[in-house]
Amino acid sequence: MHIASVQFKQRAQEKLADRNLQQALAKLQGNFVRGRAERVKELDNFESIRDAAAAIRDRALAHLDLYLEEFERNARARGAVVHWAQTGEDVSRIVCEIARAHGVRRAVKSKSMVSEECALNEALEAAGVEVIETDLGEYILQLAKEPPSHIIAPVVHKNREQVSDLFAEKHRRARKTGIAELTREAREMLRPRFVTADMGISGANFIVAETGSTLIVTNEGNGRMVTTLPRVHVAVTGIEKVVPTLEDVATLMRLLPRSATGQSISNYVSVTTGVKGARDLDGPEHFHVILVDAGRTQLIGGDMQAMLRCIRCGACMNHCPVYQSVGGHAYGWVYPGPMGSILTPTFVGLENAPDLPNASTFCNQCGVVCPVKIPLPDLMRKLRERQFERKLKPWTERAGLAVWGWAARRPAIYAMISRIGARLLATMGGREGTIRHLPFGGGWTRGRDLPAAEGKTFRELHAQQMQKS
Repeated sequence: MHIASVQFKQRAQEKLADRNLQQALAKLQGNFVRGRAERVKELDNFESIRDAAAAIRDRALAHLDLYLEEFERNARARGAVVHWAQTGEDVSRIVCEIARAHGVRRAVKSKSMVSEECALNEALEAAGVEVIETDLGEYILQLAKEPPSHIIAPVVHKNREQVSDLFAEKHRRARKTGIAELTREAREMLRPRFVTADMGISGANFIVAETGSTLIVTNEGNGRMVTTLPRVHVAVTGIEKVVPTLEDVATLMRLLPRSATGQSISNYVSVTTGVKGARDLDGPEHFHVILVDAGRTQLIGGDMQAMLRCIRCGACMNHCPVYQSVGGHAYGWVYPGPMGSILTPTFVGLENAPDLPNASTFCNQCGVVCPVKIPLPDLMRKLRERQFERKLKPWTERAGLAVWGWAARRPAIYAMISRIGARLLATMGGREGTIRHLPFGGGWTRGRDLPAAEGKTFRELHAQQMQKS
């Protein structure tokens, strides 16, 4: 997937003016946000489950090498072939080699963000393999030639009318507008692909060390058809997805669907272990698991390691006021929202996504709802510090902060400057008490007016209050 994160500000402006997008984003509040709040009430010990989940993820990361080796050993014992991929290019090369070795001409895919990282579809198509996305949202986006805008609901930015127009154009059928009609049409187009596909490609929400299993969580039956019908199944997953035991998975599953879509449990939880046995009615004859690094190991042992706890639920973006305003495409890569504001600069380089760590109000909604307690605002703050240290911020901003820092270390001077500033702002407010244009702060007043205070600092107001009491 092309990286366009450096254009965040420009893209954000465009998305704010997109009326259809704004209406579509409002649905997140009605569906995912309120749904999560209701489902959380079902658990009397929700916070203790979050603590346990964070501990499970931390334990896996603390012994990542050992659990990955255990997974590899147990997966191979059940007939799987385990591959290790250092980069996204390695993933594409390995999958193309598997396809070539098995004479694959058609591949069906279940939703996978890691494969988006690796631009896997493009690589397979260049190798002569037809690739069909089978998740309904991803299928719509494939027809539209667009990237996902949300990791759980990838087509949240489109409305029903747009999908109706797209299906009529691409399927060359009479235009339909009902949801049931549209989904049935999609099924009719996809079913023949399932039964004729040579390869199924999936991601993995978790991989289980003790059993050598991969696990996917879906709300559509496509995931199970992708992993069981084709003779070759390839699961592509980040190395951080490993968990020690199935019992640990059960704990995490109490949080994942509630945090993601506001459901007590997803429609399908599919555990895949090894190849088809002699008495099995379905399953792949060949099972390949690709364990992907692609920048993940550089987080181990550093101040960004907590980000690897992420279970890709999307709760942070559902509750983020910035994401709710600009949508996912503004972020310019695979992962939007607060998680993307950390993962993208970390994976592709801070210089290629300079605005993302600043795309936050620091309200901590994301940190409060994260099921595995990732301190997202703290991590974004650390990335801002790195930007400053590496001089990736404009010199004017760095100079302004240097002046502020100098004054802040000198209380008497800081107090004097604050008094002068407060009185100037009060004067600028005029009779209406409203500041319509703020010098050096046009970004704040371009779209809003600021109320002017009465011309006194907090310390002065506090001292007056103390005298009265």
